[in-house]
Amino acid sequence: MTGYDQILEQALDWIKAGQNVALATVVKTWGSAPRPIGSQLVVNQNMEMAGSVSGGCVESAVIEEAIEAMQDGRPRILEFGVSDENAFAVGLACGGEIHILIEPVGIGQGPEITLIKDLVSLRQSRKAAAILTNIKTWQRRLVSALEPNDLAARFVSDKSGFDGNWFAKIHNPPLRLMIVGGVHIAQPLANMAQLTGYDVTIIDPREAFATTARFPAQTLNHEWPDAALSSLDLDHRVAVVTLSHDPKIDDPAIEACLRSDVFYLGCLGSSRTHAKRKQRLQRRGFETREINRIHAPVGSDIAAKAPAEIAVSIMAEITERLRRPETRR
Repeated sequence: MTGYDQILEQALDWIKAGQNVALATVVKTWGSAPRPIGSQLVVNQNMEMAGSVSGGCVESAVIEEAIEAMQDGRPRILEFGVSDENAFAVGLACGGEIHILIEPVGIGQGPEITLIKDLVSLRQSRKAAAILTNIKTWQRRLVSALEPNDLAARFVSDKSGFDGNWFAKIHNPPLRLMIVGGVHIAQPLANMAQLTGYDVTIIDPREAFATTARFPAQTLNHEWPDAALSSLDLDHRVAVVTLSHDPKIDDPAIEACLRSDVFYLGCLGSSRTHAKRKQRLQRRGFETREINRIHAPVGSDIAAKAPAEIAVSIMAEITERLRRPETRR
């Protein structure tokens, strides 16, 4: 099954199979639009689709326009809203408005297939990039986040949008969650994180904890956390949660994260436990400003008790740090 973050990969798979495809992208919203700006859907010539631009409200109309775009080679922007009789007929009765860009890939004025291939290659190497599209001339540019550009704020906030006539579709690397400690809380947390779009890795040198029986859909790593994390790129698209409650396992992971660019580091334990943790880190040479990056006790304060409730609180806190960069420590 193709996830919402694998739209371009699906498009290339269909193209390799000899099918024509079109991309649909939400470029503008107002009110209670069901999908955010930048959401995408890909359609092939057989009317198969992957992804979503409206949660089901206008997909039928989008697919019809996508088929026409594959035939005439012309990109177009569709406008749907409750005041639009046609949009209302297909179900957008929630009081919102969305503008959707439809582009036939490799056909007419649509984006070249090589542009999509280059973007997918950057994504696979975990490099952030954006496709800039001029909706007046249909010129396009692929911009890497490593190049000089004016998109830094968009990359950090993961927000696509217009700058004049240019629409910037941000393509950040896939989100990743590293869970240190294959304990009971880790099981619902791993499942929730995957549903939210994260690639999840369970790190625990205790093989009895990190088993395929307990974590059938996640990547397992039985190295000690410092060794496991040192082989990974702990960038700004990575969140780490330590749950083992054993300093021998948690502390090496915490130290590795404090030296990295992870956007979130949460640690299980009471305020008393965290006070002892801070003392250990201070003895290891970490400064107060570095230690303050740790979210502990982990999770939003929702009075969670059961493992699944604690997992909900953790995902809530991670999501806030991701979507509201100003709240990051």
